[in-house]
Amino acid sequence: MQISDQAKRMLQIAYRTLDDKQGGDIRIIDIREISALTDYFVIVHGNNTSHVQALVEYLTKAFSQEGYPLVQHEGGNHSSWVLLDYGELIVHIFLKEEREFYNLERIWSDGKELSSQFTTIKDN
Repeated sequence: MQISDQAKRMLQIAYRTLDDKQGGDIRIIDIREISALTDYFVIVHGNNTSHVQALVEYLTKAFSQEGYPLVQHEGGNHSSWVLLDYGELIVHIFLKEEREFYNLERIWSDGKELSSQFTTIKDN
């Protein structure tokens, strides 16, 4: 299945923004064929709650500047897991320990890992 231009652009923004702010182990998983919830998950972790919040703030600002509205935001300023729903993609920003505990990558392992397609965009 081909990635739509809009989804590709959104995933590029997410990857670049999270990478620029030192988000840990950024993963992009295509779940279109296994879930009606959304098309893609972006999973990343921060080093502490302040870092998690900074990742949230930078990402929401980047999407807003590009005209992509936030559909739903779950988790507060001191949360160890924040969910940002942008319709076509949902971004999960964790503390590292919480990410390891919930292990969404394992739960959604039937999805297609796309991260390698976006690791080179920071150089373009």
